[in-house]
Amino acid sequence: MTDTNKTTNQQWGGRFSEPVDAFVARFTASVEFDQRMAKQDIQGSIAHAKMLTAVGVLTEDERDQIIQGLGEIEQEIANGEFEWSIELEDVHMNIEARLTQKIGITGKKLHTGRSRNDQVATDIRLYMRDEIDFLLEEVTRLQQGILSLAERNTDTIMPGFTHLQTAQPVTFGHHLMAWYEMAQRDYERLLDCRKRVNILPLGAAALAGTTYPIDRNMTAELLGFERPTYNSLDSVSDRDFAIEFTSAASIIMMHLSRWAEELVMWTSAQFNFIYLPDRFCTGSSIMPQKKNPDVPELVRGKTGRVYGHLMGLLTLMKSQCLAYNKDNQEDKEPLFDTADTLRGSLRAFADMIPAIEARSEHMYEAARRGFSTATDLADYLVRKGVAFRDAHEIVGKAVGFGVEQERDLSEMTLEELQQFGDMIGADVFEVLTLEGSVAARDHIGGTAPAQVKAAIKRAQDELATR
Repeated sequence: MTDTNKTTNQQWGGRFSEPVDAFVARFTASVEFDQRMAKQDIQGSIAHAKMLTAVGVLTEDERDQIIQGLGEIEQEIANGEFEWSIELEDVHMNIEARLTQKIGITGKKLHTGRSRNDQVATDIRLYMRDEIDFLLEEVTRLQQGILSLAERNTDTIMPGFTHLQTAQPVTFGHHLMAWYEMAQRDYERLLDCRKRVNILPLGAAALAGTTYPIDRNMTAELLGFERPTYNSLDSVSDRDFAIEFTSAASIIMMHLSRWAEELVMWTSAQFNFIYLPDRFCTGSSIMPQKKNPDVPELVRGKTGRVYGHLMGLLTLMKSQCLAYNKDNQEDKEPLFDTADTLRGSLRAFADMIPAIEARSEHMYEAARRGFSTATDLADYLVRKGVAFRDAHEIVGKAVGFGVEQERDLSEMTLEELQQFGDMIGADVFEVLTLEGSVAARDHIGGTAPAQVKAAIKRAQDELATR
């Protein structure tokens, strides 16, 4: 049934000969989701009012009335007393209308020299800057958690994998420091993204600038922006920064998802590499023995959600001509949800990782299986003068023998090993131990405990400078 109720927005309705359909008003309104930018909208409006006063458009008394009124409105919103109206469409019109209710005609002067186009672009940038600053803190907290766990496990030996097959022994601390490096790149990407977020579009007005003698440098300084934007058309239509943020968020979620996959495997009975505290797990409604790693599983699942938002924003922008189009209203919900999802996922991992306990005996036993020191034997043969490809073949035959006998290389006798190469001596067993294998990789980036400790120290020093 068609809704025949009618409504209009008095803030812009002067040109219209009939009111907007009630359904259309609800369909086009954004206030239900963009009201979360109220703080940033008020912040931008206060700076705008100060600038207008400085250039002589507003009097000091009008400025003071506006600032006081906006402060009271911010308090109303914080207290849950503010009445949001769909008829007023968005956060901007709701706040402006309430300001006019409170201080009269002076409230109507606030919009001088600006448009909702540059206003919303400014609000989003302010909002994203706040979100990025919080996320940078969470990534740092996550890195601190990784370092805490790594520091406790610099000597804990586990199998290293390629193709999820046992490859070479590594230390658990070394594995965790790989996570740290991934998180470090995430931090740097967010920091770099912030540079392009931190540019002020306010002053571009609808698309062409304004005839008022505004001082955009002053507004940028008041709001903590690095500088104003340089082209008014681009200022109101650019959403690159939102796409870039969502891209950076997608990479972070990809990293978290990779870690989640390992955590899920490591907590299984088949691996039993780690103990995950009960507070990060749930049980089964039917199987009383179950302890499910729901936190990493859910983060792994949420990764697809963020990927979807990235594709949504790219698609949103791909066919838009300059300058602002109503399509851009669709940028906020995926952007907000991306920020919320990333916040929650980082918090979950930052809380969980330092609470993990390594089951070192199970890790060690797993490293003993799968002939993880085979490369060490090949390197040993090379040092004895054997060409690497010949050494590779010799070790391959020794491994084949071990598979038949169900014994690791370190469990074979010297005589058994010498049937594959008479250059093998009694000193071979020094390189076939797991401890000897990891200790031998004693260079920057290697898995030797001394190098892992040095990497942790470098990272700790790095975090201390933030």
